[in-house]
Amino acid sequence: MLTGLYVPLITPFDAAGEVAVEALSRLAHDVLDGGAAGLVALGTTGEPSTLTGAERGTVLRTLAATGAPLIVGANDATALAGLGATATAALTLVPPFVRAGEDGVIAHLGALAKTSPVPLVVYHVPYRTAQTLSAGALRRIAALPNVAGLKLAAGGIDADTMDLLADPPPDFAVLGGDDLYISPLLALGAHGGILASAQVDTAAYAGLITAWRAGDAGRARPLGHRLARLSAALFAEPNPAVIKAVLHARGRIPTPDVRLPLLPASAAAVSAALAAGPVQRLEFRAAHLTAVRDGRKRVTMRFNDPVEAGPALLVFGGEAILPGRITSTVTKPVSAVTDAEAREDGFAGAADVLPGLRDYYPQLRPGDEIVIVRFELTSS
Repeated sequence: MLTGLYVPLITPFDAAGEVAVEALSRLAHDVLDGGAAGLVALGTTGEPSTLTGAERGTVLRTLAATGAPLIVGANDATALAGLGATATAALTLVPPFVRAGEDGVIAHLGALAKTSPVPLVVYHVPYRTAQTLSAGALRRIAALPNVAGLKLAAGGIDADTMDLLADPPPDFAVLGGDDLYISPLLALGAHGGILASAQVDTAAYAGLITAWRAGDAGRARPLGHRLARLSAALFAEPNPAVIKAVLHARGRIPTPDVRLPLLPASAAAVSAALAAGPVQRLEFRAAHLTAVRDGRKRVTMRFNDPVEAGPALLVFGGEAILPGRITSTVTKPVSAVTDAEAREDGFAGAADVLPGLRDYYPQLRPGDEIVIVRFELTSS
């Protein structure tokens, strides 16, 4: 049975508008390293309707190459037949717009499942499809041969959700698909989640699922509250515009571009999402902005300020923000800083480091250890 975190990946584009294959591969490996049980390709987050057939093939090959369990968006018999050995399961939408009724939906999904080479995970998202389904209808879907689970995105915790999770069908995965409500869904008994927000903080979302599955409410509840705020910020504008902008700001994809009919995320939405996220920040005085922007300053020294290599936001005077990456850190006593290291941070020599840093850290003593941080901009 499918359990744990499955991450529906964005499709990154390069400056020429082509699929950024290397960035997609890195992103896939990042989320798997962060604790995801598997990936989702060509879900709504991946903008599949805007991709050519060749681009969809590129995305599938790239993600299949990870060797991880792969759920692939496929909504008709032709798309399903083309999956072959590529997919672990297919993410298949309840038919939208036509409002076929519960019997029609069940007949449709049964016909697709009968011919599909892989099990179906049915995507129930009534605020997009205009088709409601009762708990009874969802149980009938669960009983269909070759249907393995449900991505449940009802737009909240409604009576049918409560009914279904109070007595879930055996050997049938209920995966939360509303990022904002994933914590209460897990508390009610969902087996995992298909969560686009997890591209931004994979370890935290994976940890949330693990905590609720283990019954550790003391850990899960505050983590769920924090991640609900992050998910709300990431979905403040049409998905995946904000997620892409945040990933770009952190240097993880080459552009934040989306394709029409989507528009780029607003600056306000991106700022709010970055503030809600878990990225580390390097604070500078506003006077340092020009030197950092033009490349004259690429080193800073810190005391009692834990940092590690990886994405970072460079914040100047609490206002200007540049996306960057910490490339290396070296810890040593302030008295051991060399003249060359001192000059990299704008000091005349090593003798000026202690008095200079005391402007920021008055308690600093000669034997105290500081961290020499080297960084770079990932865009301007």
